[in-house]
Amino acid sequence: MATKHYFEYLQGTMIRRWNNLALKDLDGENSYTYAELAAQIKRLHLTFELLGIKPGDKIALAGRNCANWGATFLAITSYKAVVVSILPDFTGEGIHALVNHSEAVLLYVGPNVRAKIDPNEMPNLKGVVFMDDFSMYHVADKKIEAAYASVPTEFAKRYPDGVHRHDIELPTDNLNELALINYTSGTTSGSKGVMLNHLSLSGNVEFASERIPHRPGDRVLSMLPIAHMFGLAFEFLYQVCDGAETYFLTKAPTPSTLMKAFADVKPFMILTVPLVIEKIMKKSVFPAIKTPLMRMLWHTPIIKHVIRQKVNDKLMAAFGGELRYLIIGGAALNAEVEKCLKDINFCYCVGYGMTECGPLISYEDPWNFIFHSCGKDLPQCRVRIDSKDPQKVDGEIQVKGINVMMGYYKNDEATKAVFTEDGWMRTGDLGILDKNGNLFIRGRSKNMILSPNGQNIYPEEIEDKLNNMPCVVESIVLERNGKLVALVYPDTTPAGDKIRGHKRMDRLMEENRVALNKEIPPYSQIAQIELVHKEFEKTPKRSIKRFMYK
Repeated sequence: MATKHYFEYLQGTMIRRWNNLALKDLDGENSYTYAELAAQIKRLHLTFELLGIKPGDKIALAGRNCANWGATFLAITSYKAVVVSILPDFTGEGIHALVNHSEAVLLYVGPNVRAKIDPNEMPNLKGVVFMDDFSMYHVADKKIEAAYASVPTEFAKRYPDGVHRHDIELPTDNLNELALINYTSGTTSGSKGVMLNHLSLSGNVEFASERIPHRPGDRVLSMLPIAHMFGLAFEFLYQVCDGAETYFLTKAPTPSTLMKAFADVKPFMILTVPLVIEKIMKKSVFPAIKTPLMRMLWHTPIIKHVIRQKVNDKLMAAFGGELRYLIIGGAALNAEVEKCLKDINFCYCVGYGMTECGPLISYEDPWNFIFHSCGKDLPQCRVRIDSKDPQKVDGEIQVKGINVMMGYYKNDEATKAVFTEDGWMRTGDLGILDKNGNLFIRGRSKNMILSPNGQNIYPEEIEDKLNNMPCVVESIVLERNGKLVALVYPDTTPAGDKIRGHKRMDRLMEENRVALNKEIPPYSQIAQIELVHKEFEKTPKRSIKRFMYK
C-alpha cells in the first residue's frame, strides 16, 4: 500500500491550523501555535546548518516531555538528521555511553539530565544545548560558540518579516531513510539501538489518522515518556501531524497530578499502561461496587444497567469527561479490571506493539474490540503465528510490514537473529489468532518489566549489578504489586561469612539495596530484597527457571 509521509500530514496541518495551538507545557511557560512551531523548526534548521551538521548526522534528545522536546524532534527529522532518543531517567554514565555509541554530534538536555552528565565524557559532541531555553552551555570550540551566537542575527536576515505559510516545505522524499534510533535501555552492554525509518513512523501516523480521526479542538495529554515509541508515536507525533492540541505533563505522573491534568485538559484520548488503570479502578471503583449489596445489584436485570452507567459516568468524569478512546498497551491487563470495563461499556481497547514496530502491531476500535484480545493486525504490519494450528495452539507472534524496524544499530548479529529466513520479525511473545483475526497474547517469553510510567525495565541488567555485591550468589528481579523485588540466594560459605563479618545477613542486604539503587535509574529501583534458602532451579543450559518464582 502507498504510504503518506507524516510530514505531508504535518505540512497540511500547519497551513490549515496556522494560528491554532499545537504544543503546550501543562503548568509551564512554553507553548507553540502551528505558526510558532514552523518558525522554531526553521530556526533550528539554521542552527544545524551554521554548526556544520549534515543530513544523516545524529542528534540526541535527553529530557522530560515538553513542547521544546517536540519542536526539536520535528526540526531534527525534517532536516534529515537522525534523532537519538534517550530517557532522562538513565544514569549519567548510561547517557554518556549511548551518546558515544550512537555517534551523536549534538545533545539537547533537560534540567534533570544537565545536572548528572559530564560533557567531557562525550568527546564527539559539538555542543550540549539546554532544552528549556535553547542556550548552549557546553561547546567544543570557539568556532562552534560563535556560530551558535550568530543564529538570531542570521535568522532575522533570512526571515525579516517572519516565517509565513509559503515558507513551509517539509521533506517527503526520504521514507526509507533512517529517522530515529531508540535505545531499549541505558547501557550499551544490554541495550539495542532500534533503527526506525520515516516509513515506519509514517505507517503508524497514517493508521492512527485514518482509524482515530481528530475533531476540531481535540486535546491530548502527553504523559508517557516520549523518548519511548508508545508515547512518541501516539501522544505526540500523530497528534501534532493531524491537528490536535498536545499538552505535555511536565511533572511526575502521580495519581493526584494525573487527575488534575485530566480535569484541566479534558483529553479525547488517553494512552496508558495497565498498572495505571488497575490502580485507578482498585482505588476509585472497586470499593464502591464490591459491597454485598452492589455485588447483587450488579447482576440484577434492569437495575444493573442503571448502576453500571453510573460507574461509567463516574470513571468518565475522572478522565475529564470528553474521552472517546482509552487505549491500553505494554502488558496484559488484569482480567478483573477488564471485565469491569467491559461490563460498564467503557470506551477502552487493548493494543499490542513494540519499539521495533514503531510501535503498533495490532489494534481494534473500542466499539468492535473483543474481550481479552489485543485487536487485529494493521494493514501496515501483518501478523502470523508460528504454530501448526494458529487458532488453537500457541506460537511465537511474528510480524512483517512497513512498520518493522531497519535493524539494531551497530549490531548485525542481533538483527540477523531477530528475523526469520523469510523476512518475518520474531517478537518473542506467544499468542493465537482467532478465525476473525483477533490476536490473543498467551504469554511473554521476554523478561522485560513495564514500569507504571511506561519505561522498559530489563531485570538482567539489575541482576548483573546485584550479583556483584557482597554475599550475593545469584538473584532474580521481579514485580510485585507494582514494585520491584529482588530474590537473592546468599553466600553462606566460610568465604561469605568472612565478607559479612559481624553483620546480620538482612542488614547487609539492605546495604546492598541502597548501594544498588544509587547505580540505576529511579524507575527501576528495588523496593525490597528477599532471601531464598536454596539455589534457584535451573534449565539444562543453567538458566534460572524464572516462571517458578513470583
